[in-house]
Amino acid sequence: MSTRIRMALVVNLLSLIFSTTIVHSNQSTVPLRSFKISENVTYDCIDIYKQPGLSHPLLKTHKIQMQSSISKPELKMQNGKNETSNKKKIGCPNGYVPILRTTKGFVTNSQIFAEKHFHPLSADSPGTHTAGVRSSNGPFRGVQAWFSANALNVGKDQVSYSQIYIGSGSKNQVNYISAGWMINPSLYGDQRVWVFGFWKGKDGKGCYNTACPGFVQVSKVIPIVEPYVLKPGVPGWVRYFIHQDKNTGNWWITQLMDDAPNEDIGYWPKELFNLLDNGANMVGAGGVVQASPSGSSPPMGNGILPNGGPQDSGVFTNIKVLNSNYKQSQMDSFRIESLVDSVKCYGLRIGSQKRFTRLGYFFNYGGLGGNKCGV
Repeated sequence: MSTRIRMALVVNLLSLIFSTTIVHSNQSTVPLRSFKISENVTYDCIDIYKQPGLSHPLLKTHKIQMQSSISKPELKMQNGKNETSNKKKIGCPNGYVPILRTTKGFVTNSQIFAEKHFHPLSADSPGTHTAGVRSSNGPFRGVQAWFSANALNVGKDQVSYSQIYIGSGSKNQVNYISAGWMINPSLYGDQRVWVFGFWKGKDGKGCYNTACPGFVQVSKVIPIVEPYVLKPGVPGWVRYFIHQDKNTGNWWITQLMDDAPNEDIGYWPKELFNLLDNGANMVGAGGVVQASPSGSSPPMGNGILPNGGPQDSGVFTNIKVLNSNYKQSQMDSFRIESLVDSVKCYGLRIGSQKRFTRLGYFFNYGGLGGNKCGV
């Protein structure tokens, strides 16, 4: 073989390698396949054993759990349409999971916003307002709910989100997990609705989704983070279940499906936490906003105060909890505390289960926001 032919083969080989290799800011593994959902949203199919979540220093000896031991068909919910999933667009092969492709800027912003993420176990941060319910009569093993997702006009320096959550606190330490939907232009770069998962562990640090190590993605079709495509003027539905596994102690997030088996998305390993071994002291649900530095607060829920019917404003329905023995019941089986800190801008109304039994324990919440919401 001549030197010219040999050089040509080398050039062609290098060209092939560089045309199929993608550089990622948070992972070095070359994806098997990629799915471009929109202009700035791409998912890479990464070997489940090489996913970025497992690079957390606390997970060096962690063994992946492939399926939750308590997410069973009897927990399947009935009613409703509009699932939060790109399952028809994303489908990684067996042994691979979808990981959102990120930039260094996204990772940095995720860490910044993790410090600001509101949870009732810590002091409120300036400009944060909330409307929701919680129970501190734990220990709890899980919480689930259906809740409406809505397109809102949120400024570049504002945030609006709705979530279910579990957590425990001791002295100055907090362990916390939440999941829901969010509009956060500074983080995601747009005004779309994004579903998300968040955690704060024993090192005092927190993180969103897979932006930094910790969360273990298991589903090959539904990622922990994705944009939610809404029809104009029509709310969507997020149906999440956060629960502790009976056998491993890991904390799972499951998407409750309407016309298919529930889908275990993934989990936060027990090694990340030091206050959640025997369940969480508190569970809750509700909406949260973060005002801009100028003091202007964004809308919450669907932007309408809860003064009308159950479908007129933002709503959380079928809110259920697992007690320490994994028995599931409506959340109002426990003592409930209402959280509303800015009645000028946002409201909360507990629903009547006698009139709307199909909704289970539910509440309406939200409001337009504005410049008079307080600090």
